[in-house]
This record gives sequence, structure tokens and C-alpha cells, in this order.
Amino acid sequence: MKFNSWLECERGCGSRYSIYDIIYQCKECGGLLDVHHDLDALRKKSSKEWKNIFESRRATNQWPYGSGVWGKKEWVSPQIDDESVASFFEGWTNCFWAKRLGQEIELHDLWLKLSGNSHTGSFKDLGMTVLVSVVQQMIADGKKIKAIACASTGDTSAALSAYAAYAGIRAVILLPKNKVSNAQLIQPISNGAQVFSLNTDFDGCMKIVQELSKDPEIYLANSMNSLRMEGQKTVGIEIVQQFDWQVPDWIVLPAGNLGNVSALGKGLSMMKELGLIDKLPRIVCAQAEMANPFYLSYKNNFKSKQTMKAQNTLASAIQIGDPVSYERAVKVMKTFDGIVEQVSEEELKDASARADQTGLYTCPQTAVALGVLFRLRENNTIQRSDRVVVISTAHGLKFSKFKNDYHSESKDIFHRYANTPIEIEPDIELIKNSINSMT
Repeated sequence: MKFNSWLECERGCGSRYSIYDIIYQCKECGGLLDVHHDLDALRKKSSKEWKNIFESRRATNQWPYGSGVWGKKEWVSPQIDDESVASFFEGWTNCFWAKRLGQEIELHDLWLKLSGNSHTGSFKDLGMTVLVSVVQQMIADGKKIKAIACASTGDTSAALSAYAAYAGIRAVILLPKNKVSNAQLIQPISNGAQVFSLNTDFDGCMKIVQELSKDPEIYLANSMNSLRMEGQKTVGIEIVQQFDWQVPDWIVLPAGNLGNVSALGKGLSMMKELGLIDKLPRIVCAQAEMANPFYLSYKNNFKSKQTMKAQNTLASAIQIGDPVSYERAVKVMKTFDGIVEQVSEEELKDASARADQTGLYTCPQTAVALGVLFRLRENNTIQRSDRVVVISTAHGLKFSKFKNDYHSESKDIFHRYANTPIEIEPDIELIKNSINSMT
């Protein structure tokens, strides 16, 4: 059975384009483009058949279906040749039962989707495998593309550089100077990308990469390119599949450029349209107070898009003041009865440390989501009987300086969960006494 997908204006003007067209905004109205699928063709298989197909591909080594993304190829990019797929078998990350943390906040059905347990250490791998695969198919079909380019706060650059290196395609990376961690910076450098460190913020990098991509031979890899969302949408499908096709009550995730919430909503909506689920979860977007334009828009009931000059936040991956996927995300929040909430820098630091003391190792972006969860649990918006999934977007190892700074001794700053090493002489009795004093 043949399936198909295409690009279509998300504003509803009806303009359509091929997924192989080098275009990011509608020529008629300037709206962003979304990938649409032939749902009538997909409906020729029952929901039970789709569930069986997806289950049969779990943990397989058959190329490319062992990937959590490409195991749902018919729903993602059905016309791509298998030989053009660039994949590290991304996806199928652990949905971790956060039992001890849940007990602390009286939420016994709390789960963390550990999307950072991936090849490059973030959920961005899910989208980049699709984008680079489509570019590889374009090149195989004779289209000239000399580079794939992105602006990044760190994780997008890591994903692009890895997948581009896999495919043998040049990657061009624009990063805001001194606003990404060293662990993030070294990733594209190690993968051989051409890295530019610019004395501006992410929004400034984004403007420049949009200018660069006006050259049709430089392909844009940022989330305004809807191909990314085709891979990222599988995280919601995967979560439901991991709960034996049961939908959680809430999904909480950090929000910056808003491609992640747009993709999450897209995947879950597709499941409902095709009959695999009969309800939708509520979605919570979490922002840092220092970079909170979506929260400000939510507070005015989305009557207008709020933008800002994003201030420095420890959650550097979501330090964005003018989110590209705003229109898409607003639609998702309205469909999913969503909430947007914010936390302070102190709240996110303490939330990360508190979670880590239950065995996790959270990135600051995930800490923003956890801080918002704690708020919503305290005011009983999220009730103790609810099933909640927090999407952890990156691995904490990328942000070890953030953690080291938190746990370092300081006379001027008090950190509630700080745990500093005890300097002591190598004397067994002294050590025993110290241990006993802590019990």
C-alpha cells in the first residue's frame, strides 16, 4: 500500500508543496509549512493493525525500523527510500518511573521520558534523522545541496553535526558566543562541522541563518523546517505505546522555540485521528522567567504574540525571546487544554538538585519542567491520582558545570540541596565519626 506526505501552509490558505521542495514558508501568505499525510490511505489499516505493526518493530535490527522514529515510517516520511535514511536507531528511550521523587510530592504515577539518553544526548536526534534523510534523498535524486545549516543553543547543533557527518554532508553551525556549555560546543566541532561563534544571542543567530538559507544550496535545519517535527512527533506516540496504548493525564515539557510542543501535539493528534487513542492528555509548557515570551502570550490568552530580549538563564537551550513555532504551538495548547507556567532561576536549580538526589541527572531545561510540575502539584492543578510524564529533553552530562556550581561552597549563596565533598584526614575513626554524625 502506497502512502504519501507533502508540505502544506499551516495557516490554511491551501498552498501545497513537495517535501523535496526547498521552501520553509508559504509563497502565498508567508505562513510556516507543516507536513501533511494522506490520512485516508492510512485509515485503510485499522488501529489494531497499526499497533501490531509498531509493536512488531520494537527492538528489531531490521533497517531502518529498529529506530523509534523509522519504526513509524509510514506516519513520518513514507516516500523516503530506506537506503537514504540516516539513523542511529534513535528513540525508544526509557520512560522512567520516578518513584521516589513522586513519593516526595505525593504523585505516585510520575514518569520521566528520558529523551536525552540518545546518540547526541538530546531529543533533537528524533527530528534530525528525518531532516537529514530527506536531504540525502534529494541529493540522491540529483538536487545540489552543499551544506545544511542551523542556528542553535547547543543541542540542535550536536544533532545536525552527527547526522550530517553520518550522511557525508557538510554542516554549518551558528552558535551564540559563550551561551552554550563546553560539552555542547565540542560536539559539532568533533563531528567536523563548520562552527561559527557569534557575538549575539540565539535570535540573532536565527536571523543570520535564515539569510544564509536563501541560497537554495544551503538547507535550513531549524525547527521552522517542519521536517524536524515529523521525527519529534514520535515521542508522544512512543510514550503512549510504552504505557500499553494508554494516554497519560498530563505531559510536561520545557519550551523555547516551541517546535517540541508543536511536534508533541501533532503526533498525539494523529493517533487520535487514526483511532489508536480516544482522548488527549493535557500539555504543560514550562518556561524560565528570564526567557518567557510564550508564558506572557498565554497570560494574555494568546491575543497577540509576545516577544522579548531573552535574558541570561541557566536553561540556556530555551533562552529564546522570539519563538519561531509560535502559531503552531498556540493551536496545540488550545486543542490540548494546555497550561503555560514559569519558574525562577532558584526554582530550576533546586528542582534539578532535588531530582538528582533521587537518582536522576537532570539538565537545566528538564529542571524548568520539574519546577513547574512542583508548582502545579502544590496548588493541586495536578492531582495526586494523575499520571504525569515529564519529557527530559537532554542529558545532564552536557551541563555538569551547572551542577558543579550549584554544589560548590559559597558564603554568599545558599543552595537548599547543595552537597559538598567533606575534606578530612585519611583517618578511619574520623571518617566513621563523620558518617555516624550524618545518621
